[in-house]
Amino acid sequence: MRIGMRTIKTVISVFFSMVTAGSLSLLYWPAAGIIALLSVGNTKRSTLRTGMNRIAAFILATATALFSFFAVGYTIFGFSLFLFLFIPLASRFKLTEGIVVNSVLVTHYLVEENMSWQLIGNEAGLMAIGLVFALLANVYMPDRTKQLKENQIQIEKEFRNILRQMAEFLLSENKGDVQIKCEHLLTFIRESQEDAREHQENYWLRQPLYYETYFSMRRAQVNVIKDMLENLERIQQPAYYGKHIYGLLIYTAETFSESNDGRQILARIEEVYVLYRQMPLPTSRPEFEDRAELFQFLQSFKSFIEIKAEFSQQKIKK
Repeated sequence: MRIGMRTIKTVISVFFSMVTAGSLSLLYWPAAGIIALLSVGNTKRSTLRTGMNRIAAFILATATALFSFFAVGYTIFGFSLFLFLFIPLASRFKLTEGIVVNSVLVTHYLVEENMSWQLIGNEAGLMAIGLVFALLANVYMPDRTKQLKENQIQIEKEFRNILRQMAEFLLSENKGDVQIKCEHLLTFIRESQEDAREHQENYWLRQPLYYETYFSMRRAQVNVIKDMLENLERIQQPAYYGKHIYGLLIYTAETFSESNDGRQILARIEEVYVLYRQMPLPTSRPEFEDRAELFQFLQSFKSFIEIKAEFSQQKIKK
């Protein structure tokens, strides 16, 4: 059994929340620990957002409880009226994260059968203590930059393998498991993109957009490659038409990297376009269809490179 960093931080925040609330002689002091438990997020910003939402929801819950208990009394019917009003209101104001926690706090009013300023202050104290320790727990977040860079290297390696395999298909017509590799690569990129988003969320004053944008770009490229594979599969004589594209794919695989802006590859694609325009017109339907698929393949390949070229032009800082 592996105990993760988040588990350790959650336990610590719960412990100190309960100790602090108990030392201040707050009623229902264990609730502070539960609030901390439910408020420790995956990132600094998500924890802060959760805290702000729960504070806003607390104000809304207190006002709704005042009305409900005043109208019906401190009974189950009063609490039911509170829920009947509070849940849709919290949803309306996008404060759903605060529904459960604040509903629990309102039960304290129900049990005590009063909503004095002292008791409201008690509940506010429980909320504040839990949220503060949840935020403190996330002051330290491990830097994911190294992992994101390793993911980049792995993704580029997989792209090179796929491009080489596509090139081999043009000569041997052996597609192999390229389609499966594309799906696996797409899954890995999605996971890396999620890691990049969490990496962004751990900065207070700035959001490093580079990695999330990079993985988004690579994800778009995989989808284009899948279209290119479909074109290749429909070409009846890939070996006859593919000798020019073979060199293009191999060159792309050899130069495929984060720093390559794609300009030279785009120039080579234009050269291949010129070569195929100079070829004799097709004399049969299969030849015509192959030529059409080949043209579509080149169009997709050009889009594949242009996606990277556009990314390079953005010059996003890491």
